[in-house]
Amino acid sequence: MQPILIAAMAIWGLNVAAVKVLTGVFDPITLAALRMLVACAALSIFVLWKGHRLPSMSLRRGTAIVICALLMVYLNQILFVEGLTRSTATNGALIMALSPLVSALLAAVAFRERLSASRLFGVALGFVGVAAVVLSHPGAGLSTAGVGDLMLVASVISFAAGGAIVQRLARHMHTATISWAIYLVGAALLTLHAGLEAPALDVAALFPGWRPWVFILFSGVMATALSNLVWNHAISRIGVARTAVFLYWVPVFGVAFAALLLGERLTLWHLFGFLAVMCGTYLGTRRPLTPAPICP
Repeated sequence: MQPILIAAMAIWGLNVAAVKVLTGVFDPITLAALRMLVACAALSIFVLWKGHRLPSMSLRRGTAIVICALLMVYLNQILFVEGLTRSTATNGALIMALSPLVSALLAAVAFRERLSASRLFGVALGFVGVAAVVLSHPGAGLSTAGVGDLMLVASVISFAAGGAIVQRLARHMHTATISWAIYLVGAALLTLHAGLEAPALDVAALFPGWRPWVFILFSGVMATALSNLVWNHAISRIGVARTAVFLYWVPVFGVAFAALLLGERLTLWHLFGFLAVMCGTYLGTRRPLTPAPICP
């Protein structure tokens, strides 16, 4: 499970650069709607291919799916995009690195999971590693907290809260079906929002060339559809708190891809951050040892 999750985090790290390029081509809300529509189409094909059927849907489960879609897709996308436009990239990366801590606290409340000292230390160590990577970048700094920072914090909380609900739904439904239903509802809400608020678009605006659509297909299929399938499956296997620790890898991979693709220089701080993230992931995801029984 861990190698697959780390691969998904690498895709999410690369996706940051892809989305940044696309924001210069499309309106933010339109871009979010396009990415989610592509993701929904990919998930629909996957669900049909695997032969997963939609189980009998009670009012309670249907309501839970709608709430997940609102939290993990609709609100998360809007808060993240709008918050990032009002804040700095440094603040944004550090705030997103709070996801494991928020998820661990939510899991402790919702599922009464015990927060062991080693897990808390792993969460803290991973955050220190991410901070070292982000703040070592030339010109990096923290601005005064404002509305944008609060929106980014809200996006982290909304995604983590939705993950806690997914953990409950996974007891009764297949994770592929859950992912498909969440993104179907979320994509519909974002499309409606884009139709009401985004500027009027013609064919030329929607199809400015083939290159932007290569990025959209990568972002929608690989980074959103497939990676979120892995994410929700991991939640069902090891829980939202342990899964969320892997989010520390996203900014680390983002920096690595920036160095490979944009020629940015790596330093010893990056090596320190990498080692801290690895150790934090191990401590934050390992299961406590069960003491051996004492023979009389």
